[in-house]
Amino acid sequence: MKVLTIISHTEHYKNANGTIVGLGSTVTEINHLVSVFDEIRHIAMLHDVEVPPSALPYTSDKIKFIPIEAVGGSSFTDKFAIVKQAPKVIKTIKYHLKDSDYFQFRAPTGIGVFVIPYLTVFSSKPGWFKYAGNWNQKQAPLAYRFQKWVLKQQSRTVTINGQWPDQPKHCLTFENPCLTMEEVHNGNLIAQNKTITKGTISLCFVGRLEPEKGLDLFIKALKHLTAEEKTMIQQVDVVGDGKRKDIYKKMTDDLEVDVVFHGFVSREDVHRIYKSTHAIVLPSASEGFPKVIAEALNFGCIPVVSNVSGISHYVKHQQNGFLLDTISVESIVSALKSIISLSPEDHIAMLTSHRDTIKKFTFSHYNNRIQNELIN
Repeated sequence: MKVLTIISHTEHYKNANGTIVGLGSTVTEINHLVSVFDEIRHIAMLHDVEVPPSALPYTSDKIKFIPIEAVGGSSFTDKFAIVKQAPKVIKTIKYHLKDSDYFQFRAPTGIGVFVIPYLTVFSSKPGWFKYAGNWNQKQAPLAYRFQKWVLKQQSRTVTINGQWPDQPKHCLTFENPCLTMEEVHNGNLIAQNKTITKGTISLCFVGRLEPEKGLDLFIKALKHLTAEEKTMIQQVDVVGDGKRKDIYKKMTDDLEVDVVFHGFVSREDVHRIYKSTHAIVLPSASEGFPKVIAEALNFGCIPVVSNVSGISHYVKHQQNGFLLDTISVESIVSALKSIISLSPEDHIAMLTSHRDTIKKFTFSHYNNRIQNELIN
């Protein structure tokens, strides 16, 4: 019997029926891991707030959720709360690791400042660290720099985004899974049949509604298009939520482009948007490799994305997407003009380019690599 204990900051909630649900992307990934492990325990944070539509339940009784208090944030009070909870978190981890066969710790996160050193120094349990952030981030927060430094010094496997010249041997490039083989098959059919026509072009943004994710720049870039260019865009779908949502809505009042704010939606609804959309615009300042890029690519939604972290290893400029070398209004405007001016022939060429790489983002590919490279 193989037992895996996962430790993360993944947001979980209790819905009206008393069912535990969690961040959709992570929960879906763990749901697929039951083909590798007989039991999975997930030590993560339970929030007492309204449940977002994107949250999902676990689909197997092999998965056990172990709650810890929700902590984290940027203020001094938030950081002190993390330190205050450290003994309880360590005690919970220690208890569940005793009869587990492996662990996975998902970094970077606030609790990683003390959990990673604890696992490194005080635990002999086999396991690996999943660093989901930007491994090559130049100006990372101090806590993230510390976690990365510890991970580079210790000997257990660390799975990271991208491939880097100074990559230690124990740091393996691992794609974040987000697609089933059936979705890849359907995505191929959609990409082969998707057409682009001036006046019916649709764009989308998926992510947290905050300046760091670049929605401000995207809206400003839309404003910089000529009146004629704006008429070529039928709709812009914004998926996600945040404190600045009303501000962004106000910014689009006189845009002369129809912008629809969907808030948080289910995974299926996001996929439906990709299927009917021509491009996803994500001018984020720092990312690992967002799963939404792979999902959008799969359904024939061309990515217009920042050239940061490992994104350029999968998105090739003017081949299957557009890379923003500078995260600015001007660079986004240039990319939008390129999308608008695509001929039907160039459009289909982009949709069919590098599609083999999409299979690397399937759950089956990810599970096979865990089975063959991490636990055997």
